[in-house]
Amino acid sequence: MTAIQAFLQGVIQGLTEFLPVSSSGHLSLFQYFTGLSGETGAFFSVVLHFGTLLAVFAAFYRTILELIVEGFCLLGDLITFRFRFRNLNPKRRMILMLLLSLIPLVAVVFLKDFYESFSTDNDIVVEGICLIITGLLLYLADHCVKGRKNASSMTNRDALAIGVAQAVAPLPGISRSGSTISVGLMMGLEREFAVAFSFIMGIPAVLGAIVLEIPTVVEEGFSLPIGIILIGVITSALFGILAIKMVKWLVKGDKFIYFSCYTLAVGLLVTGIGIYEHFSGHALQLWLTGLIG
Repeated sequence: MTAIQAFLQGVIQGLTEFLPVSSSGHLSLFQYFTGLSGETGAFFSVVLHFGTLLAVFAAFYRTILELIVEGFCLLGDLITFRFRFRNLNPKRRMILMLLLSLIPLVAVVFLKDFYESFSTDNDIVVEGICLIITGLLLYLADHCVKGRKNASSMTNRDALAIGVAQAVAPLPGISRSGSTISVGLMMGLEREFAVAFSFIMGIPAVLGAIVLEIPTVVEEGFSLPIGIILIGVITSALFGILAIKMVKWLVKGDKFIYFSCYTLAVGLLVTGIGIYEHFSGHALQLWLTGLIG
């Protein structure tokens, strides 16, 4: 992998992790058309996710610090038997809703190899279909009635529904931010709260993905130069911060429809290319590998 390829993947990851267009889908397509699919591609995808994790901490550090403080206070109440669910303030209630939304992620641990198989295979039909699904979710979210629920009023059902969307998001082409924000909006969450809840609930998911990859890294060693890794992390972090600001603006302005059209168009194109390659036996991947690589 060259420095320019690492930089391009960092830009793609940083922008598409938070913009509702699927970072995994775009990275999988980039790796496919540049011949970088495989274990190196999978490992570098995790490296890039670490960069976007830093972007979330930078963008929501005040809320995250408040949740951490309230989390310790909540733990103290549980230990001293002073916990009362009906007396929870909004921040403590948000903590419980976030924990509830993480329950569906348990299934991801057992489906890790299944999800990764689509990113490292030599096929892009699944990516195309998943991008179409993302486009449909964004369309529905853009046309739903504006909700008023926040940390004080969202329900257990809302948290679980958003959690299920996150558990499906590792499929390449399903946007994590797009699907979780869309489901949140369809469940009646306030737009700004839906964005904050989506991005903060993604922190444990990204950390979990990194932890699950550690045994492979330890066993095989670092397969990429440290310079390439740093380029990926820094680039994805910087462009991730930019993308988060863009998403906040998009949600306020009801502009999800533009990304719905984009993901639907890309999904149909990718699905068509994948089907064409299946039946014709001509791989566009080989031509683009020579052009970009």
